[in-house]
Amino acid sequence: MRADLQRLKRDTTSGRSGSALSVGSAEFSAAAGTGRLRREATVSHTRRANWRNWSFAAGGLGLLVIASLIYLYLESRPLPPPKVSGYVPLTHDGHRKGLVGTDGARIFFNEYPASVPLIAQVSSSGGEVAHVSVPTPTMSLLAVSPDGANLLVADEVGQTAFRGPLWEVPVLGGSPRRLGEAAGQAAAWSPDGQRIVYADGHDLFLAKSDGSEAHKLVTARDQAYYPAWSPDGTVIRFNLGVVGALTPTGRLYQVSADGTNLHPMLPNWHNPPAECCGQWTPDGRYFVFQSQGNIWALAEKGNSLGKANGQPVQLTSGPMSFSLPLPSKDGKKLFVVGALARGELARYDARSAEFIPFLSGISADSVSFSNDGQWVAYVTFPEGALWRSKSDGSQRLQLTYPPLTPVGPRWSPDGQRIAFFAFSGPKPKLYIVANQGGTPHELIPGDPQEEWDPSWSPDGSRIAFASGSTAANSTILLLDVKANKISTVAGSKGLFSPRWSPDGRYLIALPFASHSLMLFDFSTQKWEEISKISLGFPNWSKNSDYVFFLHGEDQPSVMRIRIRDRKLEHVADLKNFRQTGYFNFWLGIAPDDSPLLLRDIGTKEIYALDWQAP
Repeated sequence: MRADLQRLKRDTTSGRSGSALSVGSAEFSAAAGTGRLRREATVSHTRRANWRNWSFAAGGLGLLVIASLIYLYLESRPLPPPKVSGYVPLTHDGHRKGLVGTDGARIFFNEYPASVPLIAQVSSSGGEVAHVSVPTPTMSLLAVSPDGANLLVADEVGQTAFRGPLWEVPVLGGSPRRLGEAAGQAAAWSPDGQRIVYADGHDLFLAKSDGSEAHKLVTARDQAYYPAWSPDGTVIRFNLGVVGALTPTGRLYQVSADGTNLHPMLPNWHNPPAECCGQWTPDGRYFVFQSQGNIWALAEKGNSLGKANGQPVQLTSGPMSFSLPLPSKDGKKLFVVGALARGELARYDARSAEFIPFLSGISADSVSFSNDGQWVAYVTFPEGALWRSKSDGSQRLQLTYPPLTPVGPRWSPDGQRIAFFAFSGPKPKLYIVANQGGTPHELIPGDPQEEWDPSWSPDGSRIAFASGSTAANSTILLLDVKANKISTVAGSKGLFSPRWSPDGRYLIALPFASHSLMLFDFSTQKWEEISKISLGFPNWSKNSDYVFFLHGEDQPSVMRIRIRDRKLEHVADLKNFRQTGYFNFWLGIAPDDSPLLLRDIGTKEIYALDWQAP
């Protein structure tokens, strides 16, 4: 084209003829047309090639986007929930049990054939229960080492003890050793066995496995129980609240192993909260725990995106209640305690030296009589509802309904009202209800402290009760019922479980720090230790001469102390008497001063469940 243009310019400038110009123009037109066609062909070819390349690229990108969307959909879906099946009983003696740990071949637990626990074991495939020898009969099992070679126990002297020195006891024989100054009510080994975490009151401590280098990890809002390490050792979960009761009212908490990031788990799941006693599966994918009589699983690691199901999945159901889940070492089984709770109210007959059914053997504890003996109040077991009736069982009337769980009802001296404490939230509170029924109402609305064990003064003007739940914050207080004013009993710091004597002269209470019985004389305004003995559930005799109580250190029994000369007397042997109740134990007094207990006629066995997780 450039050559043709130059030639055309020369011809025009030199004055060539029009015919030559015409010929040249024709040649130019032909050449230009040929170049245009070539150019258009080249552009068209390039466009077709680009279109093919773009089509291939777009198709590949589309397939990639579709595949990515399918992957994201599949990975973002909640995992199929885990399931359990094949409920196989491993024990058959019916005794109350508390699962603790396993070494793979054996399961270790606390068993209560009577009032005090025995450390026991059974094959993971079932069989006869064998008891483990420990240095003292007052030791209870807290944890099993990761290799199964050692047991971590607390020497909890007496059945009402809240804590005890920690010991390491070899399973196959050898010398037990005290773990430094460590003491508490719950403990667990780290996954590598090099450290322990233990709970002492509200405080969680971390120490080496021999108890050395102990330091406080965190202070919680309530007493801590059932600590559990995550399989990677980075997280510790534990329980706060009342866990020794038939229906625990605690909440699960989590803290990092360095003491940071303390927070509640599942804060808005149930109100009041009722979660307890959790353990991780060996692969760390699920956390299993008990709540409201069943076992639940919370997914920890859901998929490759790191997402997990946000809500727990219920694993068990049926007529039995299930508690204390324990995953097997191989992750194929889930061991639980299955229970059918049932009691029989019994009265001790001194002439026959036997316990005989009382009030037709109803399944109830917290039995309380009006001063004239004409009316009785009780809490049904295991339903947990407060009823009242005539002493012959007539004119029955239910006074409370769920979610209120009443404990320890006490009649006012005029027989018109009943005071009790109850769990309608995470903390126990004092309530009062009329004998003829109606809505129970809180005695001290807005009080942020825990309130326990109401006890009326003989004139009905005041109620003694305990505030707080540990030695550090427990105090005996007096509520003026009419004036709605509260005063503190002098010198009562660290005491709980007050009982007003029927003659109005004394208060009795129990100290957290020691096993003894304290007596407060209103005339002198002083406390006196009248007996140094482990005891629980103190009850005054009708004439204020004696205090009856449960004793469970060596030989479980009902005992009493005579106030006049502080003499201890044996009343009834409980060696072969299986007790139960809201707190697993209870003692009451009939109008004739004979002891009342709730005999355990239910069944509690360890079951193995097949664990199936996606």
